[in-house]
Amino acid sequence: MPRAAPVFAKAAIASLLLGLAIPALAQQAALVGVLGNKALLVIDGKAPRTLGAGDSASGIKVISVGSDNAIVESEGARVTLRLGDTPVHVSTGGGGKQRIVLRADARGHFVSSGLINGQVMRYMVDTGATLVAISQSEAARMGVKYRDGQPVMIGTGNGNVEAHRIRLESVRAGDIELRNVDAVVLPQSMPYVLLGNSFLNAFQMSRNNDEMVLERK
Repeated sequence: MPRAAPVFAKAAIASLLLGLAIPALAQQAALVGVLGNKALLVIDGKAPRTLGAGDSASGIKVISVGSDNAIVESEGARVTLRLGDTPVHVSTGGGGKQRIVLRADARGHFVSSGLINGQVMRYMVDTGATLVAISQSEAARMGVKYRDGQPVMIGTGNGNVEAHRIRLESVRAGDIELRNVDAVVLPQSMPYVLLGNSFLNAFQMSRNNDEMVLERK
């Protein structure tokens, strides 16, 4: 079962931009705005470019533009860029495997945005957690019917608490989605969903300083 969520005293979550790195071209791209049906992209730190669906710049092609995201493509690899995410890139490696690349924040935590059952959430990678862990308030916000799950007792730093073990229909990080992921819903408030090993076990993990790579097995 997951360990107790870490304490974040007076945490203020800064909105950062999502970065995309294309291995073949060693490019960086970030979505910095959406202007109607066009995306405002910064590529390799150069001046922002306004691109609509079908437009290309510096080897990156825009496939579609949403209200807060854009799907771009380079060398056949497609990635969804979203406003307000921490730096992350998703690409297809040389062996055709999907990868998620995360960069640590100022506290050394790997935090980003994803989807649970199609609902946006903020997650933190927690290799010490057996399952994906969600607070009751966050589960309720996303419409997760956790009270239909199996009641279980979880040991935390504040003693044992009653939680609910459930199965999530889908969990998405970057452009990689897993189905039927085991999770637990806890009563205490948490600033993030803890992305535990019920999700992480589908990946080969490696870390180099402030960068973590999750490659789909």
